[in-house]
Amino acid sequence: MLLTGADILVQTLIEQGCDVVFGYPGGQILNVYDALYKNSDKITHVLTAHEQGAAHAADGYARATGKVGVVISTSGPGATNLVTGIATAFLDSVPLVAITGNVPTTQIGSDSFQEIDITGITLPITKHNYFVTDVNELADTVREAFCLASSGRPGPVLIDLPKDVQLAKCQYTSKPHVLATKKCDVDDDLLAQAAECINNSSQPYIYFGGGLVSSQAQDEVLALADKIDAPIGCSMMGLSAISSTHPRFLGMQGMHGHYASSIAMDHADCIISLGCRFNDRVTGNKSKFAPHAKIVHIDIDKAELSKTINAVYGIQADVKSTLQKLLPLVEQKQRPEWQSMIDDFKQKEISYQDKRQGLTPRNAILTLNKYLGENTPVATDVGQHQMWSAQNLCFKHSRRFISSGGLGTMGFGLSAAIGSAIGLKERSVLITGDGSFDMSLHELATAVSYNVPLVVLIMNNGVLGMVRQWQTLFFDKRYSNTVIDRKTNFSALAKAFGGDGERVENINQLDKALQKAFAYDGVYIIDCAIDKDEFVLPMLPPGGSVADMIVKTGR
Repeated sequence: MLLTGADILVQTLIEQGCDVVFGYPGGQILNVYDALYKNSDKITHVLTAHEQGAAHAADGYARATGKVGVVISTSGPGATNLVTGIATAFLDSVPLVAITGNVPTTQIGSDSFQEIDITGITLPITKHNYFVTDVNELADTVREAFCLASSGRPGPVLIDLPKDVQLAKCQYTSKPHVLATKKCDVDDDLLAQAAECINNSSQPYIYFGGGLVSSQAQDEVLALADKIDAPIGCSMMGLSAISSTHPRFLGMQGMHGHYASSIAMDHADCIISLGCRFNDRVTGNKSKFAPHAKIVHIDIDKAELSKTINAVYGIQADVKSTLQKLLPLVEQKQRPEWQSMIDDFKQKEISYQDKRQGLTPRNAILTLNKYLGENTPVATDVGQHQMWSAQNLCFKHSRRFISSGGLGTMGFGLSAAIGSAIGLKERSVLITGDGSFDMSLHELATAVSYNVPLVVLIMNNGVLGMVRQWQTLFFDKRYSNTVIDRKTNFSALAKAFGGDGERVENINQLDKALQKAFAYDGVYIIDCAIDKDEFVLPMLPPGGSVADMIVKTGR
């Protein structure tokens, strides 16, 4: 059938299984919005308060559902407002397709109104981007973008669509939904050598990241752990992939990870790394990282193998299919001495835990755990509250921890919580700090307008807590511009936007507020008073190693 480029774009989105898009209209994308209007019975458009919020919402949707998130904006400032959201998705390997309008091809390069080279700007933070000049290529470009975004190591893809291409017409023929490609052929000899390394180890440790989530290899990693009698740890991006209560799971490792998880990794003689990268928050001082360990690293992205830490056996492949081939090659073993050491690490971690009564950060998260459903997605912003959440939240299902890891984007959480709630059709929770929430609170308008069931827990300490913690420990308490202490009444703000909320100052008030929040049909904000001098511990100091881990502050 003969369709305009705008209609072809929307029809191809529907063809590829897209039922929700997030965005904000403008002059150079109006034809696409007209096509969305005509197809509103097949595809829902969520209008956010800002384009960055639309990008984060599409990101949250993708993280929670595993589907490709789609965000749409106009040219110029609309397109540039997507950049932080695209970069956030890129650093965390989230499948995203960003569609931007642009001025007509005849005006490109003339500095016309709201013209910007968005493909040039986003080149370093996308898997690929397209500048479409021929309407006959548009449908296949969209199909290729969806396939590329979700194949191999997932990530964002951008399509820039000039106005005249949206208006041009050509024949459109529907095609099947493209399928992502995940698998890479595994070198059998290399895999056999890796299995021998694991079999010869006495203290193996399994470490996984977001690649395990993408690969859906939870069953395989648990089977491997049981067969080789190994503990399991993860990066922040891996959280929720395995039940928090699983007896082999030691939790998050790294700068603010669980003591037992980080110490066990340091004592391991073989680290089986699955779908994760050894960034600075994981390794600390690289020269002192896991000094006795041989590393078996399985990752879909060849660039991650031995990029920062040398892998003795680096295997470029899909985690799930590779573990299925590896399992028959490893020997069933019991390692009682190693398990005894792990038990000692766990007991030592318990002795370091903050057991104070009252409204401490840990107690706030533990109280929240009582109200979380098995399928509740929990989003965070970035800072101390993010680490308290990562350390203490209890998850039972994969894709339920929605947080910005690689880029560390303050202001990410509210929109991501909206996107995850819409994608899963479930109530979502946002745990945030007053600093982060100030960056995105305008998106409350989106949550309320779309009647998103959302509980917002603000850990309000009146300061930029994580930066203040560093200033306390490493800058002689010179608190330069980290005391914000704004006068915003967050519970009143919630009501002004059309939701509800309250402020709490003790643990009993928090418990009652959470009960009300989870029964409320809409957006409910809990402004939770936290002491400004609370620390996130454990902590590896910058440039330090596990031997330098700070576990107590003496308070």
